[in-house]
Amino acid sequence: MAKRITSVAIVIMILISTLLCYNFTSITASASMAHSSSRDVQSSGVGNPFNYGERNTPANASVSQMRAINHKMSVQEIKYAIFKEVDENWDLLKVRLGVTDREKVYALFLGLATRESTIGHNGDGGDLETNAGGSFGTNAAQAYGPFQTAVTAYKNNNPNFMTEYDVPEMKQYDLTQQNFYDCIISLHMGIRKVLHFVTLAINDQHMSGYTVVRNALKGFNTGWATPGDAAYYKDYPDEIIALAHWYYSNGHLYDNEATWTTDPRASAYRSNPWSWWSDASPSLASVSSTPQVIEEATVNPNADISKIKLGDANMDGEINSKDATIILQDYARSIVGKKTILTMSVSDVNKDNTINSKDAVFVLQYYALLIVNSNYGDMEKFMGF
Repeated sequence: MAKRITSVAIVIMILISTLLCYNFTSITASASMAHSSSRDVQSSGVGNPFNYGERNTPANASVSQMRAINHKMSVQEIKYAIFKEVDENWDLLKVRLGVTDREKVYALFLGLATRESTIGHNGDGGDLETNAGGSFGTNAAQAYGPFQTAVTAYKNNNPNFMTEYDVPEMKQYDLTQQNFYDCIISLHMGIRKVLHFVTLAINDQHMSGYTVVRNALKGFNTGWATPGDAAYYKDYPDEIIALAHWYYSNGHLYDNEATWTTDPRASAYRSNPWSWWSDASPSLASVSSTPQVIEEATVNPNADISKIKLGDANMDGEINSKDATIILQDYARSIVGKKTILTMSVSDVNKDNTINSKDAVFVLQYYALLIVNSNYGDMEKFMGF
């Protein structure tokens, strides 16, 4: 028995050494950002270094449990949650906002989150609710999350509210407490809501250039993308874009730093707030999304999920060090692209609803046992399921 344990340990060490030869990007490579500084953000986005899925909280959790999870989010975690949503909808956003600089769009939404909730800098993380009077969903101004996304953004809300069904390219979640109080979904719906008002600004108000985004932000706040007075613009959309410019020009897109409304550090960007954005050409042109390409390790896109075993991350029918490689690349965000239910179901080896280095270690341990004893059994047995 002792010899077998020693053999397994040696095999694991060899496998780990082999994996370290891969050009993995450590998410801790930089103290100021979670993704690799060598990454081409403009073409590939930041990836998903905090391993966010479609939700930030379990769908069956209570409201108090969900809010507690969101409350723990740091400023940086909220930033990368926003970036995830921007990256997943980039093909649409760059057309609707008329901006091809991805970091400008990151900054825009950081500015919105800062104006609405101080992006977690006040100690609330992603957990902030306003105007929750009455029963759930009855107040059109009831809003939650870093963007303070209102209940009106959701599908099947109060029939007396104005509908926002004109962004078919983005999923519109039903108005339920489990959706409303999830930070990731709230961010997704907030971005969708901005694009709803982009549509109104172009179609109904015949706006163009930066005024489209300026009045879409107004609509996000007031419900109307119509022209407003100078005092309102200064206080809300112009303040948002000035705060956005601060993040963009001062190296604070990716770290844990935040600004706040009226922060004197952003004063230099308030006198002509849209000057850095004025080349924008928003459009309602149709968008055909192109799936992002998976880099380095590959996954079988035609695999039958019913026949794939737990731990077979690349879905090639075998469980070996290649699967650990896939998981580690996914964790370190060398792989670009969205998570899918298919890969989650086989790569989440310990079934904790997260794909990370723990899953890779379990795969390596299991593979080492297979090398020592090819008849060891399957991953489900190894994990005790």
